[in-house]
Amino acid sequence: MKAGAMIGLDTGFFVELLRGGPQAVALWGQLIEGEKEALVSCLTLFEIERLALKGAISGAEVLLEGIQAVCRLHWIHTPELLSQAARISHGLGIPAFDSLILAAFLAENVTAVYTTDSHLESYLKKGIEIVRL
Repeated sequence: MKAGAMIGLDTGFFVELLRGGPQAVALWGQLIEGEKEALVSCLTLFEIERLALKGAISGAEVLLEGIQAVCRLHWIHTPELLSQAARISHGLGIPAFDSLILAAFLAENVTAVYTTDSHLESYLKKGIEIVRL
């Protein structure tokens, strides 16, 4: 990855972080130290809170505060992003939320996406790496 390159973190990354996954923990440490810069979609904030309400994860409040302190957030605000997400979802057959998150990453020119979702690996474009945790 190029120095100064932006990475994207999807919801699965944060679930893996809460589980103590070594790759996620190491990357989070690099973000805290300012060694890397990360982008997170607003939809990930929604998904984390939803998972907490369902009882699937704990520590969501602290995690959400940490994300907002350490990462740059992307708020969906353009029709073009929604259109691109629809095309990604239709073309690759991936869930709508994941295609919206991926479209946000593409709009911000991330160079790598850290995920636990295997279906994101079907997105094969030059200049972006999908890293499955």
